[in-house]
Amino acid sequence: MDVTAALAVDAHTPFALQTVQLDEPRADEVRVRVHGVGICHTDLVMKSGITAFPFPAVLGHEGAGVVEAIGSAVSEFRVGDHVVMSFLSCGECRHCTRAACSADAPAYCQNLMTLNYSGGRADGSATLHHAGRPLGSHFFAQSSFATHALAHERNLVRVPEDLPLDILGPLGCGIQTGAGAVMRSLDLGPESSLLIAGAGAVGLSAVMAAKLRGCRHVVVLEPTASRRALALELGATCALDPQATQDIAGEILAIEPRGLDAALDTSGDPRALEACLASLAVRGVLGLVGSAAADTPVPGHVNGLMSRGQSIRGIIEGDSDPKRFIPELLAHYRAGDFPFDKLVSKYAFADINRAVEDLASGIAIKAVLVMA
Repeated sequence: MDVTAALAVDAHTPFALQTVQLDEPRADEVRVRVHGVGICHTDLVMKSGITAFPFPAVLGHEGAGVVEAIGSAVSEFRVGDHVVMSFLSCGECRHCTRAACSADAPAYCQNLMTLNYSGGRADGSATLHHAGRPLGSHFFAQSSFATHALAHERNLVRVPEDLPLDILGPLGCGIQTGAGAVMRSLDLGPESSLLIAGAGAVGLSAVMAAKLRGCRHVVVLEPTASRRALALELGATCALDPQATQDIAGEILAIEPRGLDAALDTSGDPRALEACLASLAVRGVLGLVGSAAADTPVPGHVNGLMSRGQSIRGIIEGDSDPKRFIPELLAHYRAGDFPFDKLVSKYAFADINRAVEDLASGIAIKAVLVMA
């Protein structure tokens, strides 16, 4: 069928709305009419051309919408269901089936790269075409910078129909990454202390999660004044401007002399990474979710980590199982305890390039494209 998509022709030209062709759902696929889709930093990294994702491409991986058609083998969803689209996992490898840990870990699916980043289905076929040519598509098994997207049962989450569907898409990636890092990966509890580097959508989601968990100290590093103010409103106990702070770790250790229990870097900035590690207590943990330049060194040194029992760990999607975690976050949102809507700025789908500019300038925290 013909659909409208924001086509990334290459790394250097703006997105262009084009009519493209979307496959009919295969037996295991679901067609979703997209109501809203968040723009995530990962979309912009892929658009930059530093990865092997094929151009021309349709990106987008924080989509939410209504199920419009289902394949013959689909049993979990029905036409008319409201859904959020997230990442796809295989459901069969050792991480998807608890063989490698005490619980399902679909974010570490051994087939994650093929299923989400290859530019097509697992068999190599594209889901979208333009002018008779296959497009880089099926990004995160959705490519939801489009009016319609194909997804699968495993990367769809049914959501209540009374919630604002157009803003729910970011729960499928950025918001669950930040919140999950605190509530799943680091598993912080009451009286814990946490440093968060970066107050974008991921960092501020972590702030809200830390407040939910009753953390005693929540320190945020963020150069933009308006974002520091919002971090304090959402639950941070201290917000520092790293550009105006000569000794970041010294400032933090003045607040908590023994050091902090955990740090979460969402920035990928080498100075922030060093400050995060230097601020940790004995046995503290540094979680990494920020995309860094390819030559960015891991902070610290072996002897320091060993002697203080500290650890550094990478985090994907907040260690979330979306089908369990997104409903949990929505319950907190409904109760007024996880107001992620305060992060959202809405844009018409046709204004995608302005939304990207506003994200780059800091005007927007989480830009959501709303379909007409």
